[in-house]
Amino acid sequence: MKKVKDFEIRDSADSWEILQQMEELGGFQGNKVAEATGILERMIKDEKSLNFLSFPACLVATGMRGIFREMVKRRWFDLVITTCGTLDHDLARCWGDYYQGSFELNDKEVKEKGYSRLGNVLVPHEVYAERVEAKVQEFLSGIYMEKRELATYELIWEFGERLEDKNSIIYWATRNKIPIIVPGITDGMIGYQLWMFSQNRDFRINVLRDEQLLNDRIWEAGRSGALIIGGGISKHHTIWWNQFRGGLDYAVYLTSAIELDGSLSGATPREAVSWGKVKEEAEKVFVWGEATSILPLMVSALVRRI
Repeated sequence: MKKVKDFEIRDSADSWEILQQMEELGGFQGNKVAEATGILERMIKDEKSLNFLSFPACLVATGMRGIFREMVKRRWFDLVITTCGTLDHDLARCWGDYYQGSFELNDKEVKEKGYSRLGNVLVPHEVYAERVEAKVQEFLSGIYMEKRELATYELIWEFGERLEDKNSIIYWATRNKIPIIVPGITDGMIGYQLWMFSQNRDFRINVLRDEQLLNDRIWEAGRSGALIIGGGISKHHTIWWNQFRGGLDYAVYLTSAIELDGSLSGATPREAVSWGKVKEEAEKVFVWGEATSILPLMVSALVRRI
């Protein structure tokens, strides 16, 4: 058995050294954070592993956007699966700023002042609605001149070709040809813009082409791994497709949900083993925690190792 060791405060300690010490804390989530970072390092360095990044849109409204952008820019992952709101927030923040707020604000006043509240983030209506609508309709008009039917990842790459903001996740996914797949493409601002543009036009989003890409990549993969943040459709789509190759070989789950209500968000890699979505012998860990509190440390440490 490993001994529980006291954490030593060191003036010169970097993020990787901190995580190494966390591995020996003995409890409660600290050593799991260290274990998860180790699994991710091995997964990313495994050249035969097809690696997935899965996360919900809410995080892109925060500074976590920069972390996702950096992971995509560094090509740590081969596929991104997320929700429509990721496109909404990533594009909106190319054309305007979001602001720090509070969970305790008066929401009637927030609305009257021209904002929507996403947790403790304030989203200006002018940016999220007006600018996004104008720019996306402009983009779609240009795309329509050349293409009438696209998969979601193809549409996102078309958006990325028209972006100049290097702070964007979409910008780097396009430059590195990393597909961003959005199974629930109609569930958000961009989805609504697509629906509006399709009225009286033969313009279509073909989600089955996304599925074909996933099928082809999965069957070609020697191994597969995933960093899965939160839950919802992006999590399920990631593990769903991996069952067809016998399950993930690497699986890092990071969520603030619990499994006791049977939710997908709280479902553990152990449960996924029963479905064949994660291999029994896989390197796997479930980290219970809130992503903005944990992922910056993990990624900062990984940057020193990869």
